[in-house]
Amino acid sequence: MQQSSVTTPISEQASLSSRIAAAAIAALIGSFLLIGVGFAHSDVIHNAAHDSRHSFAFPCH
Repeated sequence: MQQSSVTTPISEQASLSSRIAAAAIAALIGSFLLIGVGFAHSDVIHNAAHDSRHSFAFPCH
């Protein structure tokens, strides 16, 4: 009897986990920037991103 099994090499598993980690970190940083700048009380930060926020219909007033 011959048994066959399909296995995934460890390098591909590490690659997948590193891609998931990178995507999660990018999502967290992006969320922080959007929310942090969107609701910032500092006039400098607010004015720096003002036009970009309105072009994406993000309320800031």
